[in-house]
Amino acid sequence: MAALFRGCRIFFKRNNKHVELTLVSCRSMASKTPVGFIGLGNMGTPMARNLLKHGYPVIATDVFPESCKEFQDSGAQILDCPAEVADKADRIITMLPSSPNVIEVYTGPNGILKKVKKGTLLIDSSTIDPEVSKEMAVTAEKMGAVFMDAPVSGGVGAASLAKLTFMVGGVEEEFNAAQELLTCMGANVVYCGQVGSGQAAKICNNMLLAIGMIGTAETMNLGIRLGLDPKLLAKILNMSSGRCWSSDKYNPVPGVMEGVPSANNYQGGFGTMLMAKDLGFAQNTATSTRTPIPLGSLAHQIYRTMCAHGYSNKDFSSIFQFLREEGVQ
Repeated sequence: MAALFRGCRIFFKRNNKHVELTLVSCRSMASKTPVGFIGLGNMGTPMARNLLKHGYPVIATDVFPESCKEFQDSGAQILDCPAEVADKADRIITMLPSSPNVIEVYTGPNGILKKVKKGTLLIDSSTIDPEVSKEMAVTAEKMGAVFMDAPVSGGVGAASLAKLTFMVGGVEEEFNAAQELLTCMGANVVYCGQVGSGQAAKICNNMLLAIGMIGTAETMNLGIRLGLDPKLLAKILNMSSGRCWSSDKYNPVPGVMEGVPSANNYQGGFGTMLMAKDLGFAQNTATSTRTPIPLGSLAHQIYRTMCAHGYSNKDFSSIFQFLREEGVQ
């Protein structure tokens, strides 16, 4: 009995007759065909590099030529604009800073949807307004493409180690096709529901992250002013009920941990401006759903104030430095 593959269906030849057994995804059979990647920033570059490590040819573009050059040296093909990427790949991942960037990359004059092929799978890992994700999905569907939102959690370190968590929203039947690629870049890939639900999960996560980081920074600052050694205090917190991710894995106090932004003058990591943006999404959705978020609203105000005081490009854990140097004495 010889197996014959035709399009998306599996046939077996028996007695010179073709018998259809089942329907499988075209994309699952595409295997190592080229993957488009748009957005080669702090997160995008290590994510795309992990696709290369798994044997996927990557076709990429970014608005910053230096990012493209660095990634080209890693073995990727670099094109001039998103439309050109869409012309060459039928699976495309985008990792962009904000909602306006996503709208431009997908629907702009040189955007993906200008040359997208029918059946293309579009995965957006940016953290944006859930309503924008829904709008992009509708627009993509009109062009015969499938759009899914898949924002990430874990930061630059997790991106480099392929240990990100992806929160995926979209058509459930396409989840396996998306998962094939996302598992190359992350340790956890979770289906959350319809388009926009991935963004909803990410917004909730980042609101809690901001609140936890502020609490950790306040606690560490108070303990230090009371005369406690910061490493000792962190050790006690992390073996006690106050333990959280910000205290245990991403401590904001310089000298307490190695390999985190606080050990490098708060360079790299997740920018304060981006945290303020995500908290703005939380604030907007809380207002539209009439949901009280008193601590989330205060966290938004604090991170916006930090941006106004020159902390925009520093990691969000620089809240500790802000409290020490610029906060109320």
